[in-house]
Amino acid sequence: MTFRTDRALRLTVYLGENETWHHRPRYTEIVHRAHAAGLAGASVFRGVEGFGASSHIHTSRLLSLSEDLPVAVVVVDAEERIRAFLPQLEELAGGALVTVEECEVVRYAGPTPGPDKTDPEGKKSL
Repeated sequence: MTFRTDRALRLTVYLGENETWHHRPRYTEIVHRAHAAGLAGASVFRGVEGFGASSHIHTSRLLSLSEDLPVAVVVVDAEERIRAFLPQLEELAGGALVTVEECEVVRYAGPTPGPDKTDPEGKKSL
């Protein structure tokens, strides 16, 4: 099997699941804005335990019954697309920790839909 690699950036936003933006989960707003910006993809991961700036430990263990577990929103795309998206996070980030790291995207060769990687809306992405 052959594969190809590309350089990319991984944007990660760490926040609590109860954080809201206009009565909607903040992580949902980040995902929807990333989608509207035509980024390659975004995923939300819910943690089972963690703490942040407050130093208060949030956990999913039954005895603690925490309802504000840690959440990470991860977006991977080409550097210029991630950097162009960063200003949109400024108003959403609040006290969240935002990291940007270089990464390598590995694509395994397989059936391809065609030579043009343009989605139906005409946006290009990874």
